[in-house]
Amino acid sequence: MVVHCIIGLGNPGLRYEHTPHNIGFRVIDELARRHGIQVKAREGAAITGGGNFGGRKVMLVKPQTFMNDTGRAVTSLMQAHGLGRRDLIIVHDELDIPWTGLKIREKGSAAGHNGVRSVIAAVGTMMFTRVRVGIHPGHDLDDPAVYVLAPWERAMRDEVDEVAGYAADAVESIVAEGANKAMTKFNRRARGTREEEE
Repeated sequence: MVVHCIIGLGNPGLRYEHTPHNIGFRVIDELARRHGIQVKAREGAAITGGGNFGGRKVMLVKPQTFMNDTGRAVTSLMQAHGLGRRDLIIVHDELDIPWTGLKIREKGSAAGHNGVRSVIAAVGTMMFTRVRVGIHPGHDLDDPAVYVLAPWERAMRDEVDEVAGYAADAVESIVAEGANKAMTKFNRRARGTREEEE
């Protein structure tokens, strides 16, 4: 039985691969690399790969729907594998959090994120763990919807791997110790701020 279903949110296709909205996919790629998991199996509207983190079974998931329809891919996997909302860890970009910041939450609204909104609507609850990866660049945005689907800004590009790695560390901590302990270790404000993320 799958113990943790780790779902990175993003849009399929090369056009969106190097955009802020796809940081969830980037985190899944990093976890797959670390643990030797191939995320290639087609299951419904997602590609998946199964493996273990320190003896705990996991499934890594990249939905192949577009962001607004992510819930359909998630509920299909939940039904196929007998999963409940406690088995889910959703990893996604968060425009309300500055770049290099991160926040783990066990419940909460979509906060304007269409992929999370789709999951909440499909699953029927806001009670699931999510890893919110900050992507706000620190300056005013003319159109946030354009920003999240455009290539990474030059100033951020060299740090994407580092941020994805930190988020992958957070996911591993959730699997090993639970979300509460992971929050105390990994919730943080963007670098250069004086306090950690609450």
